[in-house]
Amino acid sequence: MNKGKIITPLQNHKKPDPYDIHICVQHANFDVNYEYQQLTHNNKSDGAVVFFVGRMRELNQGQAVNTLTLEHYPGMTEKALSDIVTEAQQRFEISRCRIIHRVGKLELEDQIVFVGISSHHRQEAFSAAQFIMDYLKTRAPFWKKETTQSGNEIWVEAANKDKLAAEQWA
Repeated sequence: MNKGKIITPLQNHKKPDPYDIHICVQHANFDVNYEYQQLTHNNKSDGAVVFFVGRMRELNQGQAVNTLTLEHYPGMTEKALSDIVTEAQQRFEISRCRIIHRVGKLELEDQIVFVGISSHHRQEAFSAAQFIMDYLKTRAPFWKKETTQSGNEIWVEAANKDKLAAEQWA
């Protein structure tokens, strides 16, 4: 697993080398521009870069939310994310993939997750990013607890729409 070192792109649609993948679960915020640069630096073979950033919003399932606390089991979570990326590599021609998922207490408007993909072509990049997000929402072992404006704490399960989105890939 690469922890921030610049990687070399693959040529001729070969399967990605493990060093082309970066998975990190962290408390600290991330810099979207830096992550984009990691996907594109010294990468002359890919014509598409797609990324998604998930943010903390004020409403969830009709309830006003003040904070979100994300917990995970170190080691298990990274393994699950790695398995999701491996499956994406088997389904799509991707060259680079970066996943950053934050844990801890998050406030409104905080960034939560970054999923970035580079590929030779846009459709592969778009599809891979959507696949990873759909599986991340339903298969990655994160536990979410929301604190509402009234002070109630609610443990949140995967939404039905997220489960249906993931089922499209089965």
